Amino acid sequence: QVQLVESGGGLVQPGGSLRLSCAASGSIFSIYNMGWYRQAPGKQRELVATITSGSSTNYVDSVKGRFTISRDNAKNTVNLRMNSLKPEDTAVYYCQMVVRALGNTRSSTYWGQGTQVTVSS
Repeated sequence: QVQLVESGGGLVQPGGSLRLSCAASGSIFSIYNMGWYRQAPGKQRELVATITSGSSTNYVDSVKGRFTISRDNAKNTVNLRMNSLKPEDTAVYYCQMVVRALGNTRSSTYWGQGTQVTVSS
């Protein structure tokens, strides 16, 4: 079993910064892609950023130049540094990892529980 635990959400003023972290634990053999998604009230969940096992990154256009995704393979963590935050960034942020568990031959997708980010003055 694999669990993802997120931290770092909160309330921030427009123009401010936050750092989200997500740590995986359990019987892990390998972690492939990692990513962050978000869901605003009344909207569908959308991809924010992803990072491959080779550290190639991808961002939704609306956060390019403001958000930075990174990973620490030794700690099984993925981080999202968010700068120049805007009210439209307000959402619940979810981390996602593609994990091959010990004893398994196939990988599965796991999600964190979500962390609220609110950008407001």
